[in-house]
Amino acid sequence: MQIILANPRGFCAGVNMAIESLEQALNLFGAPLFVYHEIVHNKYVVERFKTRGVVFVESISEVPEGAPLLYSAHGVSPQIREESRARRLRAIDATCPLVTKVHLEAVKYANEGYTIILIGHEGHDEVIGTMGEAPDKMILVETAEDVEKLEINPEKIAYLTQTTLSVDDANIVISALRKKFPQIANPPKDDICYATQNRQEAVRELAQRADLVLVLGSQNSSNSKRLAEIAGSLGPHAHLIDGVSEIKREWFNGVENVLITAGASAPEDVVQECIEFIQATFGATIVEEWVREENVHFPLPKSLRELLPVIG
Repeated sequence: MQIILANPRGFCAGVNMAIESLEQALNLFGAPLFVYHEIVHNKYVVERFKTRGVVFVESISEVPEGAPLLYSAHGVSPQIREESRARRLRAIDATCPLVTKVHLEAVKYANEGYTIILIGHEGHDEVIGTMGEAPDKMILVETAEDVEKLEINPEKIAYLTQTTLSVDDANIVISALRKKFPQIANPPKDDICYATQNRQEAVRELAQRADLVLVLGSQNSSNSKRLAEIAGSLGPHAHLIDGVSEIKREWFNGVENVLITAGASAPEDVVQECIEFIQATFGATIVEEWVREENVHFPLPKSLRELLPVIG
């Protein structure tokens, strides 16, 4: 049996920045430290921080007045920022810069009088935050069928997308929008993030060589779910798992090649545990395959950098 290890995989620059922000904030403020929503959508990451005194909240009212609060990588709406100011919270914004880009585009289009179609998944933290920027001017669609049901005909219309969608799925919806609204505007650069695209591209290229695909990631991770869906659509059996405890031996019956990848919020040590289990159980060898190089880095939030001691 051979393990094909996909590259790139795992943490993206936005997740690295958010987790490093939380680490530094813990060092500065100690526990309890509050985070609005899960810092990233990964069970292992969230549980590890919980054991160190991080409290993940779903409402600003849960945070004591004046306490430090970190915004997750998925971003928040202006309403949440206003609630934080009202409670005099020490807010640290760990929103991924690529999500912030979409927020700024939403504000720009809204100020220019556009009706905005947001392509995304209802209830996702990122979508909630983005729609909060212009709730009266934004309509959410998930599929081409949703586009067909739209009963609007605005003079000015634009679309934006959630950053963690399937590129293929998003293009189907965009095509439907362009057909229905030929005048529709779009931002100068794609909203779907580089890491999402790269991980999907790696799976598309490598899954065809595999009999089984394991995607490390949590069920509430949009980009991880898309990886499993793409792999499954290409033929091999694909499973989205949080970690080694969810692996079932019967998946490997008759399997010669196993592709392993990880969503953008899945830790590398969890990937390695799965590799070690497969090597120990089935005597598998491993080959690393590189489809794209990634050299993106995002700095820590300015509000956090200003609190950190100068190094060197």
